[in-house]
Amino acid sequence: MKILVPVKRVVDYNVKVRVKSDQSGVDIANVKMSMNPFDEIAVEEAVRLKEKGVATEIVAVSCGVAACQETLRTAMAIGADRAILVETDVALEPLAVAKLLKALVDREQPQLVLLGTQAIDDDSNQTGQMLAALAGLAQATFVSKLEVADGKASVVREVDGGLETIAVTLPAVVTVDLRLNEPLYVTLPNIMKAKKKQLDKFAPADLGVDPAPRLKTLKVTDPPERAAGIIVEDVAALVDKLKNEAKVI
Repeated sequence: MKILVPVKRVVDYNVKVRVKSDQSGVDIANVKMSMNPFDEIAVEEAVRLKEKGVATEIVAVSCGVAACQETLRTAMAIGADRAILVETDVALEPLAVAKLLKALVDREQPQLVLLGTQAIDDDSNQTGQMLAALAGLAQATFVSKLEVADGKASVVREVDGGLETIAVTLPAVVTVDLRLNEPLYVTLPNIMKAKKKQLDKFAPADLGVDPAPRLKTLKVTDPPERAAGIIVEDVAALVDKLKNEAKVI
């Protein structure tokens, strides 16, 4: 079984982002970039499926600038067998990424597509669902437990009311949540081995996709500063402030 794992290069989750002075976007100059944490969990799960003998090949995919090669090398250091970069300088929206991934799904014919529920930079939570719709594949989202056997993926997914257990027929698209696993640290020997693994490059035109954005960012601003909290003396004072100042009761 072949598993396709899309990974995204994002600002590292430990970095406090800053808005550009002209409010055109977020300043990423000289900022540490890393793999989207949700996608890292997807790569780890794919590796675990391969270790169990369920999967035979793991292909990591990234869409974006040339520097995304670093993210793909990290994925291969974790355990992906090879990688594909769809290189473009265009700011990609979820629909464009889904179209590019659909073209690669047609090309690679994976039985399972594992990707993060969302990216921590835009929090769109759209790419997996759009890919499943475009490719006509079954889908399972917000997955916190995954078992693959007999041509089906049995998953436990997180919903508003708790947990839901479903089974989807392969091939399928599965988006993974934070509770699925805890990725292991990448070792130096594996980082060195990743440098020798195959990394293919395509342009969006090679896949017949126009990635031109459909949305225009008008302005990006910092959130308003929150007022400092206070300590009240007793419950009566708390109730008074909630009623007369916050006006929530």
